[in-house]
Amino acid sequence: MGKGDRRTRRGKINRASYGNARPHTNVVTGVVAKPAAAPKAAAAPKKAAAPRKKSA
Repeated sequence: MGKGDRRTRRGKINRASYGNARPHTNVVTGVVAKPAAAPKAAAAPKKAAAPRKKSA
């Protein structure tokens, strides 16, 4: 079991391939999905913007 074995990490490196024996480095493990955000209370209606006064 060594460089010629497709099932070992060393064999995967030798063949420049990836698989269960040699996972990519960008694979993130142990990450838990964020909990769903609690629904917000009924939002207050937006107030209309007051008209701007012209400056002198």
